[in-house]
Amino acid sequence: MNIPPPQSTPSAAFERLLTILNTLRIECPWDRKQTMLTLRHLTIEEMYELADAVLENDLDEVKKELGDLMMHLVFYAKIADEQQAFDITDVLNSVCEKLISRHPHIYGDVQVRDEEDVKRNWEQLKLKEGANKSVLGGVPSSLPALVKAYRIQDKARGVGFDWEDKRQVWEKVEEELQEFKEEFNVVSSTAIDVEKAEAEFGDLLFSLVNYARFIGINPENALERTNKKFIYRFNYLEKRAREFGKSLQDLTLAEMDVFWNEAKG
Repeated sequence: MNIPPPQSTPSAAFERLLTILNTLRIECPWDRKQTMLTLRHLTIEEMYELADAVLENDLDEVKKELGDLMMHLVFYAKIADEQQAFDITDVLNSVCEKLISRHPHIYGDVQVRDEEDVKRNWEQLKLKEGANKSVLGGVPSSLPALVKAYRIQDKARGVGFDWEDKRQVWEKVEEELQEFKEEFNVVSSTAIDVEKAEAEFGDLLFSLVNYARFIGINPENALERTNKKFIYRFNYLEKRAREFGKSLQDLTLAEMDVFWNEAKG
């Protein structure tokens, strides 16, 4: 079988991908077996791999993961085409029409002052188009809670529902922290109402996400960077313990702290 050669233009390279996938769908037992549902968890995994590569600023890995995702997108369209629902041309034209209609300041006579005007127009156009019955309707229910909190707040901001000053936002954080402390008082010996404490903790996290968003910090990125930092330091702690012929369980907390501080450099 002829192997489609590399191409030098975006359109020709995209045609090469379509040709390869069409061949695999016919010739490869694994590719023939796939459905949208079987691809779903693989696509989610690819998205997380891309997100990791972006966070690490590993551009070679970003390129690879973008290719994997592109293959998945074409695969979904191929399956839909087999079901006579739509094809890749429909997908591409659909997103082009959406971009044109939602950028009237570029393809129409609407005037905008800044990116906030663009975001407000975007949300208003989605409501007019019926894409969402509610401003928050476009937030996927399956998003991780931290990401969802950020998107909910960002969408509310897009229609003007937001704080006026970051000091107000921080006052809300302090208020929620105090309410949580009242439900979860570690000093008191009284029984803790876990359900109420959990609710207050959720409010505290939501307010922290709100403050982060307000000052331009993406909380998901921030937390993941901290996760990676903790993993690095914990791995270093394990390595140092092995160098002394010990496991972590053999170390005292004071000894662990010494290695931990070494890892912090």
